[in-house]
Order: sequence, then C-alpha cells, then structure tokens
Amino acid sequence: MYRALYRKWRPLTFDDVTGQPHVTDTLSHEVATGKLSHAYLFTGSRGTGKTTCAKILSKAVNCLSPVNGSPCNECEICKGIDSGAVLDVIEIDAASNNGVDNIRDLREEATFTPVKAKFRVYIIDEVHMLSIGAFNALLKILEEPPSYVVFILATTEVHKLPATILSRCQRFDFHHIPPEDISKRLMYVAKQENLTLSAESAMMIARYADGALRDALSLLDSCSAKTDNITPDIVSSCAGIAGKNHLFKMADFISAKDTSSAINLVSDLHNSSCNMERLCIELMEHFRNLMISKTVNNVENLIIAANEDIEHYKKQSSQFSLEAILNILTVLSNAVNDFKKGIDRKLQAEMLIVRLCTPSLSSDNSSILRRIADLESGIHINRPSVTVSQPIVEKEAETPVKTETQKEKIQTSDSDELTRFKSWPEVLGILKETCKPVSGLLSGSSAYTQGSKLFIKTDNAALVQFLNIPLYSNAIIDAVIKSCGQKYSVSVYNNDTEKKRTDPLENLVKKIDEYKKERE
Repeated sequence: MYRALYRKWRPLTFDDVTGQPHVTDTLSHEVATGKLSHAYLFTGSRGTGKTTCAKILSKAVNCLSPVNGSPCNECEICKGIDSGAVLDVIEIDAASNNGVDNIRDLREEATFTPVKAKFRVYIIDEVHMLSIGAFNALLKILEEPPSYVVFILATTEVHKLPATILSRCQRFDFHHIPPEDISKRLMYVAKQENLTLSAESAMMIARYADGALRDALSLLDSCSAKTDNITPDIVSSCAGIAGKNHLFKMADFISAKDTSSAINLVSDLHNSSCNMERLCIELMEHFRNLMISKTVNNVENLIIAANEDIEHYKKQSSQFSLEAILNILTVLSNAVNDFKKGIDRKLQAEMLIVRLCTPSLSSDNSSILRRIADLESGIHINRPSVTVSQPIVEKEAETPVKTETQKEKIQTSDSDELTRFKSWPEVLGILKETCKPVSGLLSGSSAYTQGSKLFIKTDNAALVQFLNIPLYSNAIIDAVIKSCGQKYSVSVYNNDTEKKRTDPLENLVKKIDEYKKERE
C-alpha cells in the first residue's frame, strides 16, 4: 500500500530531524548522559517536528543499544515501538480524549511498571485541548510521577496551557524551518523517490510550506502524483498559487491604477483554480520584496529568488513610492484576516484589488501618505526630506540674529518668524527620564518654533522614522508641554540647502489656480 511521503520519510534519529538543532542536540545529550526529565513540553507550529521528536525520544530512552543518544532502530524494543507491539509507549490525542475520566484512566495505568521497556512513555498530542478538570487531574501525576514514567506533551498553542503545567515540564520551542533546510530535504527525498525536482521548484515548495516540512512533503507528494518531472509550473498548479509572472503583472496594474485589467487577471486566476487567499499572501510576499528592493542595498541576502527575478524586483520597485508599498502591504495584511471570515473569496479578492488600485477609497494614515506621495510625484515636485512639514526660511543662519528684545530669530518669508526654542535643554532633560531612546537620538540637537510648530534640528536622520511612531512623537510633545506649558506640532528641520523652500501643498494650490485661469 502506498505511504504518503511525510510518513515514509519521517526521521528515525535525532540527526535526521531538519531545522531543529537546538532541540535535537539537547535531547540526544540528555539520553546519552542519562539525565532525563520526567516531563517534556514540545511547542511550535504544525509540521515542525514535535511528534517526530517525541517518537524518537520514546525509542531512545528505551533502546537497548542507543547510538549517540539516538535509537538504533534495530533492537527488538525499537522495532516493537515502531510496529506497535511494545505497549509501554502510549500516544494519546487530547483533542478526542480531553475529559477528566481519560486522564484518570491514564493515572491508574501509569502505576503499573513497564512490561518490556525501561520507561512507560506517554505522548499527549494537542495537549492544550484538555479540559480544566483534565489538566487538574494531570497535574498530580506530573508533580510526583513514578520513576519509570516519562511524559511528552505536544501543542501548537502553548498559551492555552495552565502555568502549573508549564512549570513542571522541560520546554522545547520548535522554530519555523528555514526554506533552505526544507529545500535541501525535498531534494534528498526527490532523489530517493526517482523524481526530477529543480532547485527552483524545491524552493517554491519550501516557501509555500511556510516553515512546515510536513506541508512541504505533502505538496511534493501531490506534484509527484501528477508527473515525475516537477517544474515551477507544476508546483503552482498543485498548490493553487499564482506564478511570479502573474504577480509582476498584478503589481504593474496596481501601479498604473488599472482596475479593469487587474480584476480581469483575478478572474483568469480564479478560473485556473488559483486559491484567492493564497494569491493575497503571495502578493504580500511580492510587495515585501519590492519594499526590500527599495530600501536595502544587499537585496540578494534578503530575497530568495533567481538573479533575473531580483533585477525585476529592483526595476519594478521604482514604480512605487515607499508610502505606496507600505499602504499596499497594510491593505493586504488586513485582507488576509478578512479571507478567513468571508464566503465568496473571488468577490473578496475583487474588492481587495479595487482598494489597491484606488487608494482614495481609504482614509487611514497609510492611504493618505500614499495619495500625497502620488500627488507630489504627479506634479513633479521635489519631495522634502522630512516626514512632516518644514519651516519656510529665506536663508539658514548658523548664528541667529538678535533683535531689540534679545530673542534669537531667523527672518522668514511667512507671517510667523522662526524663533530659537530656549526651553529645549529642559525638554531634553525631561526626555532622559521619560523616553531614553528619543533622548539619545536628540543628543546635540536644537529646536525652533514657528507659530504652533516646533522644528527639531539634528544631524541624526533616524529621527524622521521615530517621529512617525506616536509613542515617541507624543513623548516629545508631552516634554515640551511640561517645559513651557504650550503644545506644538513636532517636525524635523531641513537645513540641507540655503535656497528658499516652499511647501508642496502651496505649489499644488498655485498650479490649480494657474490651471483654472487657463480654463477661463
């Protein structure tokens, strides 16, 4: 009878386990030295090796001839555990055996010594499904277990376990398996199964699996049922995902705000059995790569893709402002949650595409920033190098001019004057106590006021990003209020030129007025 690949190629020793060396090295060392715990807790997402390691450990502690802390898989005990003939290793599914009576039966059974093996091992899978009463019943035997009993608890939702259970177990957290490790394992399995699997196809499966090797092997199984020559197109077809060409096309349509073409593409993908939720996730990954391409120099270290795809990412990222990419990622992230609640996924995908192509439909901050960036780009205005507004100065004066009132001012072309904020040292002192991260950024800075605005002058470019975070901008505003009793809006002072600067919105108004005059 045919066995699924994830069952056929389940690791038999700790050395065979993929991507969890922090777990397997510790467990094998404990077995080799005999320093075993009476209760283990394995946590982590699905398909990362929790049950596999539990079974290996159950054999290792009972093996007649262990090898470096791993079971030999040749002795009668190892073979008996694998076949189910040795009844001293018991697997319990807590999802269907979650009552008090089930745990009471377990407690009564645990009082008997092992029949063949050295230890009676209880593997309780999905342990978070136990009822409160069942947890209380389990707690007693976890506190004072017989010397020949070992408990191995496995769960994907460790936060649901009572603290009393957690404190009595040796905990191991299973991480998402890196795509490189999954890909390597897939190539090995494919070779053993006489399958032709390209490196690109293996990496595509690995990325789709999202850190779960079992999911990756299941997808490889589906692909092998279709053909022995597994290509990226076969993977896309079996997984129900959009290929990269479709993603690049969709991004082009979104950039051009071509709603009609984008919706037609969604329809084509849906008719080709593309999973709409998966399409949304793939688009998130695509725009994440565009964000990396736009902001990072060593793109190759952060994007796993062929060289031609990386060049394509770099080229396409120039079509979007950073504000647009961040807004699109925000919309996509929210849409992933909506897909889990909705019924008509094609309709949800179409609504999503309309929102992505028409940012004016949204009124959140990321959408507004995107619209402003698009507006500035459309009328060919040099964008300011700060995130908020900037003072309108005629000429920067490194040594401010003193007036008759001895106030240090810089004359401006605006009705208000840019005035040095003398309470700034006091503000910095307050921030040292209330917000040390911002205090460090503002070291050596100065400040000016212009009407109800306060402009911070600093050489530290990181301040721009910090002011976009309400926690830090509010800390500055609160410190200013404490120092002078007045509330200002906070911005970064831009002093990279001595030429007169005008506000982009003023330019916009002027261009609109000129356009009206031409029409008249």
